[in-house]
Amino acid sequence: MSATETTRRRRLHPAWTVAAVAFLALVGAAGFRAAPGVLMVPLQQEFGWSTTVLSAAVSINLVLFGLTAPFAAALMEKFGIRAVTANALVLIGAGSALTVLVNQSWQILLTWGLLIGLGTGSMALVFAATIANTWFSKSRGLVIGILTAGSAAGQLVFLPFIAMLAQDPGWRQASLLIAAGALAVVPLVLKFLKNSPADVGALPYGETAPEEGTAAEADAVDSGRSSNAAVRALQVLKRASKVRTFWALVAGFAICGATTNGLIGTHFIPSAHDHGMPETTAAGLLAVVGIFDIVGTIASGWLTDRYNPKILLAVYYQFRGIGLLVLPLLLSASIQPSMIVFVVIYGLDWVATVPPTAAICRKTFGADGSVVFGWVFAAHQLGAAAAALGAGVIRDATGQYTYAWFGAAAMCTIAAVISATIRKDAGQKEPVAVAV
Repeated sequence: MSATETTRRRRLHPAWTVAAVAFLALVGAAGFRAAPGVLMVPLQQEFGWSTTVLSAAVSINLVLFGLTAPFAAALMEKFGIRAVTANALVLIGAGSALTVLVNQSWQILLTWGLLIGLGTGSMALVFAATIANTWFSKSRGLVIGILTAGSAAGQLVFLPFIAMLAQDPGWRQASLLIAAGALAVVPLVLKFLKNSPADVGALPYGETAPEEGTAAEADAVDSGRSSNAAVRALQVLKRASKVRTFWALVAGFAICGATTNGLIGTHFIPSAHDHGMPETTAAGLLAVVGIFDIVGTIASGWLTDRYNPKILLAVYYQFRGIGLLVLPLLLSASIQPSMIVFVVIYGLDWVATVPPTAAICRKTFGADGSVVFGWVFAAHQLGAAAAALGAGVIRDATGQYTYAWFGAAAMCTIAAVISATIRKDAGQKEPVAVAV
C-alpha cells in the first residue's frame, strides 16, 4: 500500500498526534518563562541580591535561549526532533531542580542562565516551526499559532501555582514544580513524537502527491542532515544575511523579544510590586495575559494563512507600542478596569508576531526556512536579554521602570515601520534556497 493510500485510510492524520505532543512539550518547557518575575523578589529578600544581578541571570538565559535556537533547528534535522526535544526537557528540569541548592549569585547564573537557557533554546519557537514545516503542507500558519500558544498555556498553567508556592512554603518548592513539569513530558515525547511523516508511512498533512519542487527541498534537507549541524546553521546564516528581508525580520523580532520576555515577562511583577500591588495579584494579571495570548496567537495563525504577513506584523507592533506607552499610568496598588483592558490587548498581541514571521521565513527561504527562523528567533532573545538587563539597571538607577516602558514603546513604532517596508514579494512566493 502506498503512503498516500495509507494516509487516506487514517481517520486522524498522524501529524495531529505529533502536533498535540509538541504542544504538551512546549507547555512543559514553559514553566521557567513564568518564573523569573515571580521569584525575583523572594530571592532578593533571602539573599540580598540586586535587581541587576538577577536580571543578568535572566539575560544569560535569554541569550542562550536565542543563540541555541538555530543550531537546535539544524540538530533536529540531523538527529531527529524527538531526541533533541527530550534532551532539552531534561536540561530544563535539571536546571530548575538544582536552583534549590543555590546560595551564591554565580550559581543562579549557572542554573537560570546556562542550563535552563540551553534547554529552552533547544525547544524555543523554532521547534514549532520545525514541526509545522516537517509535518504539514497546509495550515502551517494555524499550526504554528497553536504550538506557539503552548508556551502561553504553560505560563497560564504554572504562573499562579509558582506565585502561591513562592509565598508559602517558598521559592524552592516553586522551582521544583517547574522541574517536574518539564520532566513529566519526556515519556510522551519519547513514545509519540515521531521525527517525520516517513517514519509512519505517511505524507505531510495536506499533501496528496509529490509536488514540483518537493524533491529539491528534500535534497536540501537531506544535505543538511548529512553535514555537521553547526556548519549547516552557519551556512544558512551566510545565505540569509544577503537577503534584505532577513535583516528586517531580525530587527523587528529583536524588538518583539525586548517588549515581551525581556521587559513584561521579567519586570512586570516587580514593577507592579513597586506600586504596592501584591505579587500574587500581579502574577494573576500575567496569567490573564497568557489566556489571551493563546487566543491571539491561534487567531494570528489563522490570519497568516489568509492575509499579507508583513501588514499583520506592522499592526501587531504598533498596538503593542501604544499599550506600553500608557502602562506607567495604569500601574497602581489595586487592579483598575483600564489595567484589565491593557492585559487583554497585550495578551492578544504577545506572540501573535510568530506565525507571520515564520511564514515569511518559509516563503522567502524555502527549505532553509526553519533554520532561518532560528536565527531570527536568536535576535528575539538577544533583544529580550538586553531589555531584561537594561530595565534592571534603570530600576536600580532611578528607583522606577518608567523610562524602560517609554523606551520600549518607541521601539515598537520602529518595528512597525520596518515590518511595513519588508519587500512586497516576501511571503508571496516560496523559492527553494540555493545550496552551497
